[in-house]
Amino acid sequence: MTLKFIIHYSFHFLVPLLFSYFFFKENWKKIYFIFLASMLIDMDHLLANPIFDSNRCSINFHPLHTYYAAGIYVFGLFFRKTHILAFALLFHLLTDFIDCYL
Repeated sequence: MTLKFIIHYSFHFLVPLLFSYFFFKENWKKIYFIFLASMLIDMDHLLANPIFDSNRCSINFHPLHTYYAAGIYVFGLFFRKTHILAFALLFHLLTDFIDCYL
């Protein structure tokens, strides 16, 4: 298990758990579930060949990981019904962006 792997998956699972628990004590389980659900954007990896490449940067390679998609996620921050999901999607992209440089 590499340091890159530990950092990447900590940012996908542990950091959202801590964020949810400390900032949304009343609804932390719901918020954490939304963060977990945001990982469904990784379904766009199924369009790539090969599906998984540990040395590939997801940002601007997969359709739901592009700057255009990020713009849509930013737009979602301005609406009450979508702001948590939009934040979770942007955090997912940030995690993948960090992974590009590890």
